[in-house]
Amino acid sequence: MGLTTNFIGLKLKNSVFVASGIAGFGEEYSDLFDINKLGGFITKTVTLLPRKGNSLPRIVETTSGMINSIGLENPGVDAFIEDKLPFLRKNLKIPVIVSIGGETAEELVSVVRKLNGVEVISAIELNLSCPNIKSARKYFISQDKELAYKTIRAIRKVTKFPLIAKLSPAVTDITEIAQVSKNAGADAVALINSFPAMFFSKDRAPVFGGLSGPVIKPMALKMIYEVSRKVKIPIMGVGGITSVKDAMDFFAAGSSVIAVGSCMFKNPKLPIEIIKGLSKNGKQD
Repeated sequence: MGLTTNFIGLKLKNSVFVASGIAGFGEEYSDLFDINKLGGFITKTVTLLPRKGNSLPRIVETTSGMINSIGLENPGVDAFIEDKLPFLRKNLKIPVIVSIGGETAEELVSVVRKLNGVEVISAIELNLSCPNIKSARKYFISQDKELAYKTIRAIRKVTKFPLIAKLSPAVTDITEIAQVSKNAGADAVALINSFPAMFFSKDRAPVFGGLSGPVIKPMALKMIYEVSRKVKIPIMGVGGITSVKDAMDFFAAGSSVIAVGSCMFKNPKLPIEIIKGLSKNGKQD
């Protein structure tokens, strides 16, 4: 049995991605494993203007996970197109999904307009739920149904790229936000982003960030299960995947594809091991 699948119109050799932010823009991980063995590649989140990110400390290990407060550090969309896309264009033979972020619908629309027409891009992930930027301490776009609809709808009107809405788990009912995302024009949802969390620096100053890793897997499964049964939309499952068994759990919960995240800091070759394991188990979507 094969692993090939179709996700939001993309023909994939398998259902395994690396989550946004883990493998940078591809070149950073190219010496660790063959990226072309993945089903597709998701870039680090790109914003309209360059971001230096947050000051140190930015990462701390926790029980069964980690908190990151990177702050969407990236070179900005113009530098991404000029300096980062050439590597992807030359070396990747799998679909490339560009993750984009911004604090307003207008910013996100501006990023998308710059990406329109770039032939190497297959789809766009809308990072509507990053918990480690200052504005996110008040709310995420994906926590507000009206704002989520307005934002996704505005982007849908200016691009033909398939859209994946990456949603925050910090909501009362994730199915409501998923339904709004579909109604606004999203082709899929990514569930879940990291959980809003906090740790203390050495001088006891609070540092806000996102909790990820094995600790969030049960909560991710619950939200994926709920959305898959209430909203007719493909799901990219994300959150605490550490093994082939975890991957199978995510598929059983309702994921169409999966994205491996922070556990790659411990085992960079984990996605390849999962692909091999799924092949032995006869996983077919």
